[in-house]
Amino acid sequence: MTMDSGEQKNIERKSTGRKNTEQRGIEQKKRGQKSTEGKRANSNSYMIYAGITTVIWATAVVFTQEAQESFSSQSIGVIRYLFATAAILAVMAVKRIGPPKLKDVPKFLLSGFLGFACYVTAFNLAVETITGATCSIIAQIIPILTAVLSCVFLGEKIPLRGWAAIGMAFGGILVMALWNGAFSVNPGILWMLLAAVSLSVYNLTQRLFIRDYTAFQSTAYSIVGGTLFLLAFLPGAVPEMETATAVSWGAVAYLGVFGGAVAYVFWTKAFSLARRTSDVSNFMFAQPLIASLVGFVFRGEVPGIETVLGGILVLGGMFLFQTGKRA
Repeated sequence: MTMDSGEQKNIERKSTGRKNTEQRGIEQKKRGQKSTEGKRANSNSYMIYAGITTVIWATAVVFTQEAQESFSSQSIGVIRYLFATAAILAVMAVKRIGPPKLKDVPKFLLSGFLGFACYVTAFNLAVETITGATCSIIAQIIPILTAVLSCVFLGEKIPLRGWAAIGMAFGGILVMALWNGAFSVNPGILWMLLAAVSLSVYNLTQRLFIRDYTAFQSTAYSIVGGTLFLLAFLPGAVPEMETATAVSWGAVAYLGVFGGAVAYVFWTKAFSLARRTSDVSNFMFAQPLIASLVGFVFRGEVPGIETVLGGILVLGGMFLFQTGKRA
């Protein structure tokens, strides 16, 4: 019994159709795997940006000490962000990035005031009247405040294990700050609390702004806005500029370009890639430990036992938080 030519063609068409369907299925599966891998890569890439920012901010302590040889705290603030603004405007000119939408200008003035003008001014006033240990412990409230604000205003959820990790890291900061009973109480604490609240709210604004702007745009507009407020300190800085050493100028330039522009752009970029705001802000717990290591390398400051023990708790808390969110 033989098939006619029509039946044979039908069989061939069905066979070809099955092969095409199978091939499309294989290709879709491959695309799905690549998409999943890409998402995983993006979900982890925020750690690179947050890590680099944390290291830069930790090194800023050494450069601030060098800058203080010639400049007052307020002068460092305004000159630092004049450098940052110059770098930002240069990049905007090269990339032909325009200003923000007119209706968003007040938002960036607010974030600039909070994250740069208010934070820098309050921090500089605080360090003039309280110990470094006190500054360290209050500054580490920032990740906790950021996490709480994100839960309240952004609806982000942090599991119990995440809060336990935050507590563990904060405990490490307590060990480093209070080991020798160095905690002091005076009005400077209020300035440091103001700085902590300001930066925490700034972190929240950046998380919101990156919905409509790139990380660079959001940071750039905020830095320019913050610098406008800091210009109030420029008249007092001019006489100090005339007598400042080259080393102090270099230190302030580093603080502006890297500690200001580059670090904050990377910080906001990390927010744009992370699933939760606290995923990024918790990296700040590592700053005192890194700052101690930087001080040892560049200034010969030997870390004490409190730094070692506290550092173990900080790193353990960060590890617990990062692994807990993937569980």
